[in-house]
Amino acid sequence: MAKTKYGKYICTELTKDIPLPAYREWERDMIGEGLVDGYRRGMEHVVWTDTKVVPVAFYSEIVWLWSPSMPNQRQRPRLTEAEIKKMMEKNPQAAQGMPPHAHPFPELLSFFGLDMEHPEELNGVVEFWMEDEKYVFDKSFCVYIPPNVTHCPLKVQHKTDKGFFHYTIGPGEMYI
Repeated sequence: MAKTKYGKYICTELTKDIPLPAYREWERDMIGEGLVDGYRRGMEHVVWTDTKVVPVAFYSEIVWLWSPSMPNQRQRPRLTEAEIKKMMEKNPQAAQGMPPHAHPFPELLSFFGLDMEHPEELNGVVEFWMEDEKYVFDKSFCVYIPPNVTHCPLKVQHKTDKGFFHYTIGPGEMYI
């Protein structure tokens, strides 16, 4: 959208092939693909901005986290102890969620519940780490992460049939 004076600063479509750090590389080809094998992804990006998408913009990421009961949602398998152990041997990071990392810029990380009667309720649980401190949230929240502070792992768990919304933003040119 650039046909007006300020149109180049407006993002209405999800850009594909977003530069991601190595620990998120697996995600690149799925971002913005909609249904995968006929099913909706549990975590679906809406908009991403950085200097590649909007000149002079900073990084931001907007994501829906759909409830497992949402239509077209692939049912998550109930794994046995042996299956979990095998999966962990194959990919140790799988149970960790988003791995620990840091950015040279500050970041705001937020999750919001989608219950219109009780927007303060997350309707899920988010486990989040800042360096050696663990936080467990079951309410809508926003966290300020100072520059160069190691944060994560981050794990998300739904508690009801309502999804939630995730928004993160940082004044770096790119997420990397």
